[in-house]
Amino acid sequence: MSRFWNENTKKIVPYTPGEQPESLSETVKLNTNENPYGPSPKAAEALRTLDFDILKRYPNPDAKDAIKTFAKMNGLDEKNVFAGNGSDEVLAFSFKAFFDGKKKVYFPDITYSFYSVYCDLFGVKYGTVPLKEDFYPDVDALCNVKGGVVIANPNAPTSIGMPLEDVVKIIEAHKDDVVIVDEAYVEFGGESAIGLIGRYDNLLVVRTMSKSYSLAGMRVGFAAGGSELIEGLNRVKNSFNSYTVDRLACIAATESLKDEEYHKETLEKVVNTRDRVKKALEKLGFEVKKSSANFLFAANKSINAADYYEYLKDHGILIRYFAKPGIDSFVRISIGTDDEMDKFLRETEVYLNEKSANRKKH
Repeated sequence: MSRFWNENTKKIVPYTPGEQPESLSETVKLNTNENPYGPSPKAAEALRTLDFDILKRYPNPDAKDAIKTFAKMNGLDEKNVFAGNGSDEVLAFSFKAFFDGKKKVYFPDITYSFYSVYCDLFGVKYGTVPLKEDFYPDVDALCNVKGGVVIANPNAPTSIGMPLEDVVKIIEAHKDDVVIVDEAYVEFGGESAIGLIGRYDNLLVVRTMSKSYSLAGMRVGFAAGGSELIEGLNRVKNSFNSYTVDRLACIAATESLKDEEYHKETLEKVVNTRDRVKKALEKLGFEVKKSSANFLFAANKSINAADYYEYLKDHGILIRYFAKPGIDSFVRISIGTDDEMDKFLRETEVYLNEKSANRKKH
């Protein structure tokens, strides 16, 4: 521990990102929920033909073109949209802008682990609400707590989506506090709350270009909400870094948003593969939660999840394992191409057969 760290730096436990292998060509990467099909060809063409001399100038501080396109797509006014350097940054600004050490913010005990990290970083009081036994959020409990609420919908890492009627219950129960709905995976089968903006001034919906739009390497995220919330985000952003979204990312995001046909095509591919792999895993004895995301959350009582994760890693396949009570028997599997998922299924079957053979020997 460095003697130069302040007390808060000493206390915080940073978020642990998914592994990023040095050689992608030799690894089937199913651990960070990326879209395997790549960005829109229109976005790629726009970057290829860009006059790079323009990079000597700062970008628009408000990512105006991307905001304009996102707002139009979602039937919003531009004053109701904020853009940041990935949804993680948007969420960080949100925690800083709307929560503090006076009143707690609440979120499920099993959810995106960055939420608690932000609280520790910014000195925000927080509480957690246990998920139900089936991993569905306890809506009544989330309605009854006193303070702000953050929900990932669909939830990560469980993949379970919450219907809009339950989201509305939570929003209406907290009219004097901000409710953040993190919709990183909503395009893969969830119900978006973005249509509720204008009806509830305490609602902030956070979206990302990293998942369904295949722009994880560009880092662009959005928030949509009432103008008062968006102004709060801009106050925080402009006290930190006025130029958070660079020119290349803004162009890529804008062109990707416009290419609705390509977006729909890749979504259908991912969803079809997800549903096929879910059935295949169930035939192999796995319990697989109903997924509204681009990943599966699965467990098999006959194996040790940590051992299974290590076996796949040794065989060039990365999935995600969380050594956390309540979910340490599960693994999270991102959906790749059909070829990648077939390789994953073959190695899984080999692993299960080896374990079964070893049990019979003993």
